[in-house]
Amino acid sequence: MAGAKVRVMILGAGNWATTAHIPALRQHPDAEVVGLWKRDSSAARKFADDFSIPFASDDIPQLISECEPDAAIVSSVAALHYEQAKVALEAGLHVLIEKPMTFTADQAQELQDIADRKGLHFLISHPWHYTPHAVEARRLVQSGALGEIKMISQLFTNFGIGLYQGLPYAEIFGRNPTPQNFAEPYVAPGQTSYSDPAISGGGQIYSQIPHAIGFLAFMTGRRPTEVFARFDNAGLVQDVYDVLSLKWDDGSLSSTGSCLLTSSTDRQHEVRVYGTTGMLLIELWKGRMEFHDADGQVHPFPDLSAEEAYPVYAPALDLVDTILGRSGNGSPASLGVTSMYVVEAASESVRTGSNVRVRRPTT
Repeated sequence: MAGAKVRVMILGAGNWATTAHIPALRQHPDAEVVGLWKRDSSAARKFADDFSIPFASDDIPQLISECEPDAAIVSSVAALHYEQAKVALEAGLHVLIEKPMTFTADQAQELQDIADRKGLHFLISHPWHYTPHAVEARRLVQSGALGEIKMISQLFTNFGIGLYQGLPYAEIFGRNPTPQNFAEPYVAPGQTSYSDPAISGGGQIYSQIPHAIGFLAFMTGRRPTEVFARFDNAGLVQDVYDVLSLKWDDGSLSSTGSCLLTSSTDRQHEVRVYGTTGMLLIELWKGRMEFHDADGQVHPFPDLSAEEAYPVYAPALDLVDTILGRSGNGSPASLGVTSMYVVEAASESVRTGSNVRVRRPTT
């Protein structure tokens, strides 16, 4: 594609597309947003006009025909991810897909198989995979700098429990922008986007756990093999407090605790990696990391700014650079497939009260 801009269409112009993906593409000198899909055609046209996007439609095949894209970003509600990504991949488009990747592991695997068969670039939108700390943590873990990995402890919390309660966005976050949230967005999440399992798939296990498991798989390069899980719904129809105990294919163990909080508290994404000769501490939300070596020496890394710690533009920028051959796909969708196999097994574990083997991806 020498000399040509990567033409990208947006499927689902909601909160995250308008907060992260469209602004990212507009700042990339070699990208062009050429089409936008929403379920309502008049809303699609209004959104497209607001962002100077030439084509808009409520019909994806028609939009593909009209705007002739090279790639698609699937950022609609979770219930639509599978069907929309499948249409885009079958049309020969490179795809960046939001989490949760799909509702089922089989759907996620099918999408990955289509991308592999057609030789397409397929990315999962996990911004943490692009931070300097994450990339260095992966190098340290996979190079053996910590010795043999034995245990990982992960605590992942985020704001917005009101999303699960179906409350208005302004009531959940208030109207004062902070580094911790995106108050007054161009468009707020729909009130049922997270509170209705028919739209979201579930609660924390679908909304946030894919981030957590995807990061562990990214960092270790390993595959989870068993899971025991417990959920607490806190009186709601979907899970709010989740705890997962995992075994990985190298024999290592990990625990992941995750929940949504009120907007007045401090959030964490702390990961502690324990090896036979070292320990790694990462605080992803706060942009902090330190390595404890076998001699007891502590090696701190420079703190990251809020923008560096959670680079919301990175996935869309990497989609373009990967297509242009400038990068090597920093967040492959195969990590999303792995996450969906864990989501499936953890949900079964909660239903049965037993340890469940995680199905192995076919590729």
